[in-house]
Amino acid sequence: MINIKRNKRAGGEFSAGSMADITFLLLLFFLVTTNIDVDTGIGLSLPEYIPPDERIEAPLSPERLIAILVNANGDVLMNKEIIAIPQISEVLKERIRSKINLPKNKKLVVSIKVDRETNYNIFMQTLDQVEISFNEVREEYAQGTYGKKVRDLTEEEYKDMKEKVWKTVSFAEPEEIK
Repeated sequence: MINIKRNKRAGGEFSAGSMADITFLLLLFFLVTTNIDVDTGIGLSLPEYIPPDERIEAPLSPERLIAILVNANGDVLMNKEIIAIPQISEVLKERIRSKINLPKNKKLVVSIKVDRETNYNIFMQTLDQVEISFNEVREEYAQGTYGKKVRDLTEEEYKDMKEKVWKTVSFAEPEEIK
């Protein structure tokens, strides 16, 4: 048998020196073009903290107050009666409409009180129903009085609408369990 020598060719070489540059450029590209969502939370204006010994309690008449209680099990009570979350809006709208022509100190106050163990999603659904009810009554008032949507009102008309459909929402502190 004849031995044939094969010439071994040198394999192609790959320069990895520019690979770091390409990787850096790709990384930079993706960092610049990627949007990172930041959770903004709930847009509420909260009052300043007042120590318990300096607080002044102002009594409210029962016809002005709607108390919404959400317990740890997710049950919602409105004025001590069990209610489904989607029904909150309808009940509130009737009460808000009945107070439109009263002065500001006689308007409706909605008090929301949650247990410390309440599911956050249930609290948000409850708060959304309260917001929906006020917004829908404001929209009805704007259409009925000015024949316009709320977003089309002039500054003076908007101020009047806010005075008539005054929104006061109170967040009561959860009771401490001893």
